[in-house]
Amino acid sequence: MLLNPLQPLLEQAGVVVLDGALATELERRGADLNDALWSAKLLLEAPELIRQVHYDYFVAGADIATTASYQASFPGFARRGLDEIQAASLMRLSVQLAIEARNQFLAEYRSTFMPRRFHPLVAASIGPYGAYLADGSEYRGDYGLSVEQLMNFHRPRMQVLANCGADLLAFETIPCLAEAEALIQLLSEFPQTAAWLSFSCGDEEHVCHGELLADCVALAEPSEQVVAVGLNCTPPRFAESLLRHAAQVTTKPLIVYPNSGEQWDAASHCWLAGTGVTEFGEPARLWYNAGARLIGGCCRTTPADISIIAQALRTG
Repeated sequence: MLLNPLQPLLEQAGVVVLDGALATELERRGADLNDALWSAKLLLEAPELIRQVHYDYFVAGADIATTASYQASFPGFARRGLDEIQAASLMRLSVQLAIEARNQFLAEYRSTFMPRRFHPLVAASIGPYGAYLADGSEYRGDYGLSVEQLMNFHRPRMQVLANCGADLLAFETIPCLAEAEALIQLLSEFPQTAAWLSFSCGDEEHVCHGELLADCVALAEPSEQVVAVGLNCTPPRFAESLLRHAAQVTTKPLIVYPNSGEQWDAASHCWLAGTGVTEFGEPARLWYNAGARLIGGCCRTTPADISIIAQALRTG
């Protein structure tokens, strides 16, 4: 029988606080991620920085660390001249870094846990096929691939990440129904593995490829292994409506970790200050009231934002 790693946290605390951005937080700390591997680049160059960011999110109040494997794939590493053994080793390293950060956090803070803090988890990130392409297509989903082709792409790294010590998998920033179908089918090949499934969305009702989020969420309802469903890397202004649509078609816990909502100035190659959410406490409460039970942040959110979310959800 599959053990749901989220169940103890949800039963005891009622809500799970997720971490925030990894790649943009690494960039904020000086890392150069101008690379097709994105945050996975630092698995090669500066793994200690990844570990530190995981640790800082735990200190900020996160119950789950999501690993630096979002853009890690065998074809992606092969483009950098790494063979399959080296690529698999780096994928396992992404999980090990999060586990090491958790162990350090537990060693230093266990005695001072708030009453509603529990043993943190590690989720191994599996990004969409478009993340490997590194051309923004994870926000379009227009791959032109069949479900079977998508399964074949995801299978090798799922074989690694499902068997290296993570508590569950995070299928995240999924832009289309076909890729969700591929991941759900593929997950059944690993019957002792749990996962959450979260979609990137383009408005108040639809995932980025155009299907209704409700239809994508409903697809996961029969799977015991999918233990939470929802959205991520989506502008915060859409989140409440999307959650309410999702809640109508699923009995699973809902997950939401939007980006900051900031606008990108393509001409100046910078984010426009003041265009996103500047305080996540009230939005987090709104998302909770809309049904979300796993709440955090995605691109451009920081440990400070996660601390605000944690305080808002645990105190009120």
